[in-house]
Amino acid sequence: MISTWSEWKRYPRPGRGENIEAPISPGLYEVRYAGTGALHSFEAVDNVAQALALLQTGAKSWFGRRDARAQADLEYRTCATSTKADAKAAAEHMIGRRETYMSGGAMS
Repeated sequence: MISTWSEWKRYPRPGRGENIEAPISPGLYEVRYAGTGALHSFEAVDNVAQALALLQTGAKSWFGRRDARAQADLEYRTCATSTKADAKAAAEHMIGRRETYMSGGAMS
């Protein structure tokens, strides 16, 4: 079973003591650039909170360190599911709908 999507929340920035608010269960997450709405990442996972916490969001410097100043302005939303299989099925359905829309199939 799939629940509804959460509201969009600002992705925590390093050094500010902000926390990710996400289910510790299977589900989906979507991360986008706040300014443009362009997709950053989207995935069906076993543990939504852990996946978001491990997501690479900043630019790396030449020395392999994350540059906090280059942190993108991101926001995220989550959707809990009963199982990872449910999350994958929901993700495939959403991807199919998005592809149909982008190809113009939704306009006919």
